[in-house]
Amino acid sequence: MRSNEPPQLPSDATRSLRWSVYSILIAVSVGQMTGDILAVNSLDKVGLEKSLVDREVSSRKKESAAAGEPIDEAKLAADALAKVRQQRPFLSANDRSRWCTVRALVELGTYEIDDIQNQPGWDTIDMVKHTVWDGEPHLYSSKPPLLATIMAGPYWVIHRLSGTTVTLGTHPYEIGRLMLILFNLLPMIAYFVILARLAERFGATDWGRITMLATATFGTFLSLFAVSINNHLHGAACAAVVLAAAAAIWYDGRRSLWLFALAGFFGALLVACELPALALLVAITLPLAWKAPKPMLIAYLPAAAVVFAASLATNYWSHGTFKPAYAFRSDTDPAQNWYKFEYERDGKVRPSYWSNPQGIDAGEKSPAAYAFHSLIGHHGVFSLTPMWLFSLAGLAMMLARRETRDLALVIASVSLACLAFYLFPLKDIDRNYGGMTSGFRWTFWMAPLWLVALLPAADGTARSKWGRGLLLVLLALSCLSAAYPWQPWKHPWIADFMIHLDWLKF
Repeated sequence: MRSNEPPQLPSDATRSLRWSVYSILIAVSVGQMTGDILAVNSLDKVGLEKSLVDREVSSRKKESAAAGEPIDEAKLAADALAKVRQQRPFLSANDRSRWCTVRALVELGTYEIDDIQNQPGWDTIDMVKHTVWDGEPHLYSSKPPLLATIMAGPYWVIHRLSGTTVTLGTHPYEIGRLMLILFNLLPMIAYFVILARLAERFGATDWGRITMLATATFGTFLSLFAVSINNHLHGAACAAVVLAAAAAIWYDGRRSLWLFALAGFFGALLVACELPALALLVAITLPLAWKAPKPMLIAYLPAAAVVFAASLATNYWSHGTFKPAYAFRSDTDPAQNWYKFEYERDGKVRPSYWSNPQGIDAGEKSPAAYAFHSLIGHHGVFSLTPMWLFSLAGLAMMLARRETRDLALVIASVSLACLAFYLFPLKDIDRNYGGMTSGFRWTFWMAPLWLVALLPAADGTARSKWGRGLLLVLLALSCLSAAYPWQPWKHPWIADFMIHLDWLKF
């Protein structure tokens, strides 16, 4: 039965909220589309690979015909593909280094990657060479082994269920993409949900909360890194868990043991992913221990100890020492430098890449230039993600408010300590902007801290037409930077632009 009453018009407040959401999403879309446009390229690796295979098969057919040998077209095609393969789901030497360890653990029962890296498409420069258990030198991934060891679990199940016939070598796309969903996509979903809860807890306006989550989902580089196994994505997810658990304990007075266990476990896992994040672990451990010593002792410390024990154990099983691989880079003692060596690949003896690194990996000679470009230059934290300028403003606002001053002090002190560590390394070679990558990636794990700090400033623009306009412009620019590289192991758009103008040499 139809009502004779006229339809109710939405209130001005509802209409304003809707248009706030619309304008934020439009800014996100415009930024992403602009980044895609600036990065558009006609290269088709599928077509290129097919062309190369056809050419190789044709050449081998002629050789076989001239020699009077029988022609097996299926075998010729398989051999040609193995020789000229262009496609692979592992995008960089960085992530292939970890994938090599995963394969070696499951298929060979060892951390040694000599045989794996020698296979077509499985090369990596991120490896070290030294002697461990059998008295012979072997190649190992230079990445901390904990993540690869955890990943080896699901891969072992897949490998065993297939009767050991299905491997990452035979089915790289099927298995690789499944594991990326498991180890990257699921943590990112949890990360977004936790950030939404933090926005609800610390935000004051709908505009500010929606802006924060829009920045989290589209305006940082973490989503870009979901296509590649890396420690930065997991570090950010761990930092979000730690922040949420610590806030519930500190501000809401909750004393559930599982909250303390959560904070301890993921705080330690964060440090295993990003060693400088020890600053955040210390910054939350001391205040929480003062506020609630008993649950810290019963739940927090044991949970953290489990992760630290696993990290040290896997490092020892891999390298025969508790010290990480990057601790062995001596300039005076060759025996204590695992990065300079010779190894065999494709039947040839080659020097390691790190014996003479090239381009951006050679490092920036000037500390001042490095700090400039890492903050506001071609790999700049603020030039590539200008929404962090609102985080600076928001941090100042949090410091001015008594109820959020403690949290602001944690975010500010941890950020300053870690930025100082990243910006002023002792060796020139470490001033490399993160290598061939889309941004200053060592800071990416701090995204949840800066997103929470962004909330007060975003809230402050809710009633300002000009403030909202500025925010939308910076959001669009942040989305552009995140969308431009299309995969994480590419230069950011500012670096590409400077290279195009011949202002920059990498």
